Parts: sequence; structure tokens; C-alpha cells
Amino acid sequence: MSDTGYRRMIGTQLNVQEGRDRLARKIAFGNRGQLRQRYRDGLEDQLGALGLALNAVVWWNTLYLDAAVSRLRADGFPATQEMCARLSPIAYDHINFLGRYAFSRADLAAGLRPFHDGTIDAAPAPAL
Repeated sequence: MSDTGYRRMIGTQLNVQEGRDRLARKIAFGNRGQLRQRYRDGLEDQLGALGLALNAVVWWNTLYLDAAVSRLRADGFPATQEMCARLSPIAYDHINFLGRYAFSRADLAAGLRPFHDGTIDAAPAPAL
């Protein structure tokens, strides 16, 4: 444990796992992120569904992170490998976990959805 590099590596892995656990708890909000089935088959089903949802979020984030980095590089921003190594597909602040959801068949030929430009369309100020 006296090796600083080794401790840093272990700390990084711990942070990644804790981030994954936070996302899993956020996805499984119905029981406050707790598994409550009393029988083994139900518990395995619940864990399987949670794992599927968790993997879907990570996959979706990975697709859009890759597209965002590609767009930044195409726009001339010097996105280096060192910068990209710090990106994590475990982020979830952009996901609405509450509310209604509409699932429709995606148009695969259209590709990914467009990025938000970050500007807010402000209504014109009322005349005084």
C-alpha cells in the first residue's frame, strides 16, 4: 500500500464502481434501489432487468460521447486521448427517471438524434 500509483489505480476503480452503483440505484428507484424479492427466481429477474437497463444507459451514453468527441474534433477542438480517457458513460444527469415514456421504433437510417445547441430560445421582451 505504500505505492502511490497503485493506490491511485485502486481509488479510480473504486470511483468507477461507486458511480455504476449510483446509476443502478437511480434506475431502481421503485424500491429505493433495494432488491426486495423473497424468492430466488424473482430476485434473479429483478437483477437481470436492472442489468439490462444499466447496460442500455451506458451503451447510449457511449454512442453519444463518441459522436460528441467526433464533432468537437471536426469543429477543430483539440480533444486529446488524455481528455477522452476521463470521460465516463456512467453519467445520468441528462436522464429523466420519472414521468411517462413513449417508445417508438427508431429510424435507423436517420442515425443519432441531433445534439442540443445549448442556447435557449428566449421570447422577445414585452414592449413597455
